[in-house]
Amino acid sequence: MSDMATEPLVRNAWYIAAWAHELDERPIARQILNEDLVLFRDGTGRAAALEDRCCHRGAPLSMGEAVEHGIRCGYHGMAFDGGGNCIDNPGDVIKPQVHRVRAYPVVERHQIIWVWTGAAAAADESLIVDYPQHEDDDWPFHFGRYEIDANYMFLVDNLMDLTHLGYVHGTTIGGDPDAHNIADLKTNRTDRGAHFLRWMMNSPPPPAFVKVAGFKGQIDRWADFEYVAPSSVLQWAGAMNAGTGARENRDQDGGMAIRLLHHATPKTDDTFHYFFSAGVRGHATDSPASSGFFQDVKEAFLEDKAFIEAQQRVVDRDPMRRLTMRGHDRAVGYARKAIRDLLAKEMRTAAE
Repeated sequence: MSDMATEPLVRNAWYIAAWAHELDERPIARQILNEDLVLFRDGTGRAAALEDRCCHRGAPLSMGEAVEHGIRCGYHGMAFDGGGNCIDNPGDVIKPQVHRVRAYPVVERHQIIWVWTGAAAAADESLIVDYPQHEDDDWPFHFGRYEIDANYMFLVDNLMDLTHLGYVHGTTIGGDPDAHNIADLKTNRTDRGAHFLRWMMNSPPPPAFVKVAGFKGQIDRWADFEYVAPSSVLQWAGAMNAGTGARENRDQDGGMAIRLLHHATPKTDDTFHYFFSAGVRGHATDSPASSGFFQDVKEAFLEDKAFIEAQQRVVDRDPMRRLTMRGHDRAVGYARKAIRDLLAKEMRTAAE
């Protein structure tokens, strides 16, 4: 079995455009799916996304300023509301059919700004990945973003096969490579992607886990991952002292539990924004356990970035050469199938 290295971009989908805290008084420019957007909050605090191009002379709206009911172009002062309608044309009349810019559907939920880049009429809010853990006091979260020069599916591949952890992240979240290779793994295809649950029983703790929980001996470790096509991966992982019943009850006191949200928002066909959040249960973000773990996470993800970008450079030399699969790649295969299903649906919708 083999796969093409990269996948086309799915347009009819919700993507993370920003973390909610990124939108303050200043508009920000962000490229998503080869389109230049400006993200901002109007005077009421409502988030919006427009094409980053004024309809007048093509100036980037991100060089302007947020105003009470929208955004004002910094070049000649035209202002637009969150729907792209011109609301002020200084010294002149507004021509509604001409003086407007493209607006994108936006939803703010659980500290995430989601944007829909496809056909606006198809923007179904029920398809947004729900992540209420961001609002749970037991799970204080850190938030991060990296830009990675590769097709976004390389990140999905990375997260759907964790055997790389022991080789790439040995000094942080990885641990013993042999323990990863013989882990008890159960993988299922879901309606929207893939899910796997992975157990590493009686295994040595990785350095990052020791820092958080002070493990002194072997641990029973789990990794529960759900991929929701096209770009989200929800992670619940943790560990307890070996033989203390982790497999029977992952919610019991003791040990450690972590949650991460991973999301790859395509920037272009071969670059993406890697949004990630991480929380350690019961530890405030300014605690040594939480802040130290997040530093290890960021370091580990930079290690992933190096490999993923190197993969893209190699693939670019021979883009049509296929990649092989192995037994650990079942979730990878399900994820790729989910992407192709979305692309096929998009093509059918466009043909109607």
